[in-house]
Order: sequence, then C-alpha cells, then structure tokens
Amino acid sequence: MSCKPGFSERARRARARPKRARIRMRNFHFPGRSTVHATNAMVATSHPQASLAAIEVLREGGTAVDAAVAGSAVLGVIEPQSTGIGGDCFALIQPRGEGKIIAYNGSGRAPKAANAHWYLERKITSVPLTSAHAVSIPGVIDAFATVLRDHGKFGFDRLLQPAIKAAEEGYVVAPRIAFDWKNQFEKLKGGTNTVRYLLPGGKPPVAGDIIRQAELGKTLRAIAKDGRDAFYKGAIAEDMVETLRGIGGLHTLDDFAAHTTEVTTPIGTMYKGYDVWQCPPNGPGVTALLMLNILSRFDLTKYAPVSVERFHLEAEAARIAYMNREMHVASPDHMKINVAEMLEKGFADEYISKIRMDGMLDLPNVAPPMNPSTIYITVVDKDRNVCSFINSVAHSFGSAIVSNKTGVLLQNRAGGFRIQPGHPNCIEGGKRPLHTIMPGLLTKGGRSTMPFAVMGGQYQPTGQTHLLTNILDYGCDVQEAIDMPRGLHYEGQYQLEDSVPADIVEGLKKLGHKTTSVVGPLGGAQAIWIDWDKGTLTGGSDPRKDGCALGY
Repeated sequence: MSCKPGFSERARRARARPKRARIRMRNFHFPGRSTVHATNAMVATSHPQASLAAIEVLREGGTAVDAAVAGSAVLGVIEPQSTGIGGDCFALIQPRGEGKIIAYNGSGRAPKAANAHWYLERKITSVPLTSAHAVSIPGVIDAFATVLRDHGKFGFDRLLQPAIKAAEEGYVVAPRIAFDWKNQFEKLKGGTNTVRYLLPGGKPPVAGDIIRQAELGKTLRAIAKDGRDAFYKGAIAEDMVETLRGIGGLHTLDDFAAHTTEVTTPIGTMYKGYDVWQCPPNGPGVTALLMLNILSRFDLTKYAPVSVERFHLEAEAARIAYMNREMHVASPDHMKINVAEMLEKGFADEYISKIRMDGMLDLPNVAPPMNPSTIYITVVDKDRNVCSFINSVAHSFGSAIVSNKTGVLLQNRAGGFRIQPGHPNCIEGGKRPLHTIMPGLLTKGGRSTMPFAVMGGQYQPTGQTHLLTNILDYGCDVQEAIDMPRGLHYEGQYQLEDSVPADIVEGLKKLGHKTTSVVGPLGGAQAIWIDWDKGTLTGGSDPRKDGCALGY
C-alpha cells in the first residue's frame, strides 16, 4: 500500500470559497502545515538542517545576513542538486526593515575569451548545458563576502562551520533531494568527476543514506581560513581552471581573480497598495513585476482562487511578460530598452488590452534557453534586519562538472546565454547571462512586510506572482499561499501540478490551453510576514521541498 498525500484542505476548499472571503483558520482534521510564529527572529529554508544552522547563528547574536550565509553554505553541501559554492547568488537586504533596500548581484560572468563567433565557427548554436562552455565564473563566495562586509557580525571562520561539518562528518539525504538525485542519474553518470563525487557506489543515494564529501569540506576549510581569495586565487582556482580547460573550456585564472559582486538599487512596482521589489537585470525580476502590472488591470477576486478564470489570467499575464523578457532583458549595458519603460503601466498594452476570458491570445511560442533549479532563504533577525537571499547552480546538479580535486560542483548558468549575434542576451566575454533566480521583498510605506521568493527555474516569476496574489487578492496567510496548486505556462504548454482539479484542467483545455502534468512539483517557496504592530513574525515553508520555517 502506498501513501499519496494530496494538497492541503485549504486548497481543496478554495474552489468553493466565497469570492471575497478571507481564510481565518485551517481545518485541523486534514493534512497541512501551520504557520510558524515568533517574536525575536525567523528563518525559512528548504531543509531543516539549514534552518537550524541559521537559527543558531541568530541566537548567538548574528545578523540576518550572517544567518543566511550559514544556512546557504549548509544547503550547498546537503542540497547539491540546487546550490553550492560553484554557483551564483542574488540578495535584497533592508537594514532594520525600513528605508533603503540594497540589491546584491552575485552572478558570474562568461570567460573573457567567449564570444558568439567562436561558437558559430564551430557550428555551436546553443550553449551545451553539460559542457565547460556552460560554466560562468561562480559568484556565490564573493557575494557571501560582500554582504557580510556590509551587514554581518561574523566571518567565514564561524559561518562555514556547519557546512564543513556536514561535508566531512556526513549528512542524511532528505526525501525531495533523493527524488531529484534519482531523476538526474543519467546526467550524473555522464558528467565530469560526478560518478566519483556524487554517485557513491555508482548509484544515486536514497532518503536516509549518509553522504560524506571530504574534498568539499577541505575546500570550505580553506575559505573559512583565508576568505574569498582562497576560492578565486591560488590552488582552488587553479584546480577549477585546469578542470574546465581540460574539457575544452576558455576559462583562465584571470577570469576568476577578476570576479566581483555588484551592489545595485532594486526595481519595483506597486500592487494592491504594497511595493514589490526585485533585483534589476541581469536578474529576471522585471518579469514578475510586469505580470503584476498586467494582473492589476483585472479583479481577481471575481473568481475563486482555484478556478479556470484565475489560472487562465495568470497564464496570459505570464505569456506576455515572458515574451517581453526574452526579447529585451539581459545584462543592463546590453539592453536596448530600459527597465523603467518596461514597468510603465502602458507597456505591452497592445497585448494586455486583447486578453479575453473565452480564449487565448495569439502570441509567439517563447522558448528560454534553460529551466534550472534553486534554493531560497529568508531571514528576519531581532533588530528586524531583513534578508531575502537566493543561490543556485542553475540546472539540477549544474553542469555535472566537479572540479578535479576540490569537490566543487560547477554551475551551468552560462547556458542562459543565447548564441545569437545582435540579441541583447548573446554570449560575450565578461558579460553576465540573463538569470532565472530572483529574491523578492514586499514593503508598505517603506517598511518591510514580507521577504519571499518561489524558487524553481522559469517558474519563479509566475510563482512569485501566484504567491502574492494568493495573499493580497485572496487573503491567504503565508503558508496557505505557498500550499495552493500551481501551474506554469512554458514553451506552449500549461504545466499543471497534480493538485489542480480535473474540472479546472478541462476548462483550461476548452480555452485553448495545451495542458500537461509535471514530473516534479513546481518550485519551492519561503516567506516571512512581519507584523510591526504586534511585534511578531509569521513564517511559511513549501511542503514541495524538505524544509521548514523556524523562529524563536
């Protein structure tokens, strides 16, 4: 007999909920998660071990950023399909939860020798995702160092210890991580050093197995001792470059040594009286902001939260927003249209004005270069410093290239480039690719209300929009908003979770949507709601992952 849990009773009953009703309490007879409440500090991550590591840092007096770095470093060991020190990072930070919000772009660049003509001369028209050409310079360690310099109390010597312990002494594989590991078995069998490092005994581990990664632990120890330079210069960098060049890469030691994190100003829009903030390009956050601008033209509360109409409008908004992102968004110095223009209320009106409830818009099929994986951490500390923090190695297990001696799994984020001269997102030496990872922050009156994100490749703009409209239009709390059934209109198909009821699927088909189910669930969310009047924090974490929210 097998146990196949469905989605929570909150989501089931959403179909019949009165249009403007607000949810007050879940039915405790049914499966589901309660929100997590605290007064001092809160963290939400995709794995309990990372949440605990972050909470311990907070209890020792660390800041939200200290906790985020510690938790993220742990995830880089125990959730290797999603993140690691061979990946990238973006962050939104608001000191004391009010005033200036700071955006950190910790994404890496293409090697200086890379250019479209080099690839086209060799008949390469798209970046092979498991090749050295997919590896952009990992940005996460420098990003950690930069945010700690600006907002931390502790250093790598303290904050990397939980990750070092997990790597050297071993960690227990969690169920969702085992699911992803099994699904990527064929990829890992054909990777570079992946059988040695990531397929113990020649097969993917199952839930409950213990994994040790001594070489990665040694690398983390070097960074804990000597800081970011230990990663970007010296023996570790030399090994990464040797590994990549040995399989055809164009990387040099200068490419690694030259990497820096960019400190920028976030972009935003207003929705339902709240300001929604994202990192600017080459982050993809403008996509979600454009979706919210489109949906602001409609009264979603006329429709049930789980209804044909609501899913249809969300899909049409996504199709318009994603189409414009793929045409226009890239590293800012290569964009031909600026973000401010894209966020004007009249932008894309030629499409928005034609949205109808009895059929689909006639739009070109959008095919982004990649649909990767991610982890997301959110932390609020006792001083109400707010950190929205996202890390990724791009596709599941990144490039499937592990550096020869260091145990560092390298991302394949350069797969997000196009090899298309004249396109704003065309590959070029020293350029950052269009990303998929995007931390979010909701504020009201200049004060933080909710740091949040929905990880999961191309789903992220749709996921963030879905989460926010669940809360701001339908009155869900953060956990209810996370639990709701999801869908993603991607590459001409409406990918729907099994939790979407059959009559909704049939209704979408009648409108012209080509529907399909997804192998894995869509994304994984974390969120913390800040109630300034009560002095409380309310956390939610996605049951589609292994994690949890914790507070004290």
